Amino acid sequence: MRSTRTRAAAAAVTVVIGLGLLAGCNDKASEPFKDARRSGHDNGAPADLIRMPDGFSNAATKCDHGNRIYIAYHGDSAYASIAVVSGDPTCN
Repeated sequence: MRSTRTRAAAAAVTVVIGLGLLAGCNDKASEPFKDARRSGHDNGAPADLIRMPDGFSNAATKCDHGNRIYIAYHGDSAYASIAVVSGDPTCN
């Protein structure tokens, strides 16, 4: 009887630890550059952030080689949206 309780308690602890480890695996902000290979990075000018009220996606914009890039994101969700304005006159 005691060994059954011990096994059940051990199984419950293992499940709780496993769920805790899985919950910590979704923080995309702390996983830099794990999405695609890159040839370098641009730390020159910061991106302009557009912060929306809760429930709406935020956005960031930045110039890259004369093109303006918009990226919409929603916190740590696994999705984002990208738009490019080719030859934007505001980008030098």
